[in-house]
Order: sequence, then structure tokens, then C-alpha cells
Amino acid sequence: MSVAQEIHDKLSTVFSPVDLQVVDDSESHAGHAGAPAGGESHFIVRIRAAAFAGQNHLARHRAVHAALGADLVGRIHALALDIDTA
Repeated sequence: MSVAQEIHDKLSTVFSPVDLQVVDDSESHAGHAGAPAGGESHFIVRIRAAAFAGQNHLARHRAVHAALGADLVGRIHALALDIDTA
């Protein structure tokens, strides 16, 4: 399973979002320090879910990182998050 699919599956399970887009942007960073040769290292995530209501920016980011888990987050070099309520 690809890293993008793992991200999608975990976030879908935890947040039941109304909108979720996971884009593997690794190709744009090829050759850049810390970017592995095989890609799957740089991601852009857009997520909209009611679960984020009442949370500030930092709390939303922490919730996403917690949902992904330390193992998966540790395999990602860069994760751009666009998080909002439904």
C-alpha cells in the first residue's frame, strides 16, 4: 500500500471527513536534502471534517498527527496540512 493511501485510510477512519484529498508531491522535491530516492516523502493533505469544530490551528494539526501515528509520520519528510471544519 502506498504512503498516500495509508494517510487517506487513517484520516478517513478517524475523522469521517466530508472532503479528503491526499496529494503525493514528492516528485516536486526530487534531489532535495532529506527526500528519499523512491519518493513518497512529501504530501499535501486537504481535510474537511466536523471533528475539527472548536479546535484551534495547533490542535487540528496535533489531531491529524496523532491519527497518522508516530510510525507513519516518521516516514514522511514533509506534510502540508489544510484543515478545516465540514
